[in-house]
Amino acid sequence: MRVTNAVASRRRRKRMIKAAKGFRMRRSKLYRYASDAIDHGLQYAYRDRKTKKRNFRALWQIRINAAARAAGLTYSRFIEGLKAAQVALDRKIIADLAATDAGAFAELVRVAKEALQTKAAKA
Repeated sequence: MRVTNAVASRRRRKRMIKAAKGFRMRRSKLYRYASDAIDHGLQYAYRDRKTKKRNFRALWQIRINAAARAAGLTYSRFIEGLKAAQVALDRKIIADLAATDAGAFAELVRVAKEALQTKAAKA
């Protein structure tokens, strides 16, 4: 007697077709094409989760640089000053402060400048 494991196979195929909902034409109806489309989509999703982090970090750096230059510092000197002052804020928070709270960002700039001056005095 030939065993096909039909129940599990059908369930697996139905799950793949259900995941392809919203795809166009054969990709949403036929298992073979849906499977390829889903696999390709998952590869893109995996890759772009990494790319998203990279893109956001670049955006935060651009925003911080623009606000720091308006305050008379470059991005690299501003970050150097914050590290010297041991300020433990990440770039996401600093960029949000630069965009929404000018007073708090000005205070960070002041702290960074003071730390840079003390660092220069030691050297």
